[in-house]
Amino acid sequence: MEKIYLFLADGFEDIEALTPVDFLRRAGLDISTVSINPTLEVRSSHGVTVKADCLLADVDTSNATMLIAPGGMPGAQNLYESPGVCKAFKEQAERGGYIAAICAAPAVLLSQLGILEGKHATCYPGFEQKLIEGGASHVAERVVTDGKIITANGPSSAIPFALQLISVIAGEASAQTVAEGILL
Repeated sequence: MEKIYLFLADGFEDIEALTPVDFLRRAGLDISTVSINPTLEVRSSHGVTVKADCLLADVDTSNATMLIAPGGMPGAQNLYESPGVCKAFKEQAERGGYIAAICAAPAVLLSQLGILEGKHATCYPGFEQKLIEGGASHVAERVVTDGKIITANGPSSAIPFALQLISVIAGEASAQTVAEGILL
């Protein structure tokens, strides 16, 4: 069974975190939300408190199929400031596993960790320079896939981002079934 983790830090963007979780679960994929806080409760950038499935301290990502970082500020910065998150994403990149990030997270987390060096990626407008500084080529598209790295540019791209995550893990037919189920 595929194992997917989506990391939540205070200040995460609601739609960018919860849409992938919802869609991947609709596709029957095993995704867990991971709080980087000392408790399971994480507060979004819009004041919505979410109870994560597990704590970062209790998660072993060594066999993860995919790691996902939602955007939002200061959520993306809080992810970057977490040694455990940085370690998990660096090790996932070294293993050649899937990594996904949306909005500010491609620039604030992945680029600063060197994960996007030599890759094509997108991010929220205004963060492009951080992508470039990290060695990425910025592509002005909603969702960009380069090898096993999937990036998206912001909240309005949460649905195509989530469908692309399903597509790369479970196949295009599975993504299409989820899309049809939500009347897309």
